[in-house]
Amino acid sequence: MAYLALCWKIFGYAPLVTRTAMLAIAAFTLAGVYRLAERLANSVVALTATICTLLYPVFFAQSTMAHIDLAAAGFTIWGLVYYFENRHGKAAFWFSIAVMAKETAVLAPLALCAWECLCPLFASKLAFACTRRVNRTTGWLLLPVVVLAAWYGYHYSRTGYIFGNPEFFRYNVKATLSLLRIFLALLMRLWQVFGHMNLLFLTLAAGYAMWRPALRDADQERPRVAVENQLALGTVVLAYLLAMAMVGGAVLARYMLPVVPLVIIVFVSTIWRRLRNWKVFIAITLAGFALALVTNPPYGFPPEDNLAYRDYVLLHQQAANFIEQRFPAARVLTAWPGSDELTRPYLGYVSQPAKVVRIEDFSAEQVMAAADFNSSFDVVFVFSTKYTPSSSLLDRYTLWRQWNEQFFGYHVDISPQAAAQILGGRLVYSQERDGEWVGVIEMERAYVANALTLP
Repeated sequence: MAYLALCWKIFGYAPLVTRTAMLAIAAFTLAGVYRLAERLANSVVALTATICTLLYPVFFAQSTMAHIDLAAAGFTIWGLVYYFENRHGKAAFWFSIAVMAKETAVLAPLALCAWECLCPLFASKLAFACTRRVNRTTGWLLLPVVVLAAWYGYHYSRTGYIFGNPEFFRYNVKATLSLLRIFLALLMRLWQVFGHMNLLFLTLAAGYAMWRPALRDADQERPRVAVENQLALGTVVLAYLLAMAMVGGAVLARYMLPVVPLVIIVFVSTIWRRLRNWKVFIAITLAGFALALVTNPPYGFPPEDNLAYRDYVLLHQQAANFIEQRFPAARVLTAWPGSDELTRPYLGYVSQPAKVVRIEDFSAEQVMAAADFNSSFDVVFVFSTKYTPSSSLLDRYTLWRQWNEQFFGYHVDISPQAAAQILGGRLVYSQERDGEWVGVIEMERAYVANALTLP
């Protein structure tokens, strides 16, 4: 965030500046992916894995969005680069920078510390050469923990809280510590790491490759990523899977960006090593990623995971412009993030802040509750809070819907027409783009009042 603030200070606060700054971080991350894959395998695998990471829809979409997860992923990957080059001091530096970007980045160095303790044990069981063991260089991996502890201490001295305010802690930690929720979240995390946005194509290709013998070049087997290094990467992936299943109120795919490139590297190496037509399988994977960028999957997902976020932004820009032009002094009932779009001109949706009455979402319960105080607002801005396909396989099961509502805040947004009927208003604007929609409802009394004031 300090980096973005510096860019805004130097070049001005504008979406172009923000996106360019994030693209620079994305390029830095891809350079790390290439160098890490080259270190673990070879230049062919490195180039292929980098292209796969670049086109993976979640990475592609996040590369132009001001979220901290991409930066944490980039710094973590560069920490891994230097770790596998046995330069623990530099690895600790990049892991510490990653921790300052996002606290959960501490998982990677802690996982590597655990691996250096377990490596000799696994080596004796699985019969591979182990070069990792606890020694004086292992201490470098604890530096990010010290940095994070210092930050928490400073945060506590300034705010009186360690992990953010009480509501933040309740939503992201306290409310997530249920065994059933952890299990369900773990299943979601596994899907995000191995299947989401057509990543399943690469996973299936790697699974098929494991049934094939290694190819030979000049009477020599194509080399694999060393078993020791594969297990080290697996330890980091496992740490993220378990930790991200236990904490985090929202189970977002971008939280797994630090480990998805690691999976891609190992899978690409496996396909290259064992399948003679490996380029065909990679081409299918890349085509799947390209398709997932512009078409939505048959299940609900946040628009930030592919280019659906562009449709979302355009719909909200047009609706906000309509509200500002048609109802410049109206009190607007809406939910987040529409409430921020209408009250913060610097976001680029309105030129003047509007008066906003906020509700949690556009479920039938929330809209019916708002109808009881409809004298408090003149206009309603409704929109789809997430992409929901017309028919989703999992949503057909009542138990799954109940779990989703109980643990993950699932709800069904009612249509603009239904909201207008419940609130007693008139739908004056509506637009839809590929399953996402917006609507503006004018309350009838506001319409009458405007007509009376015309003379």
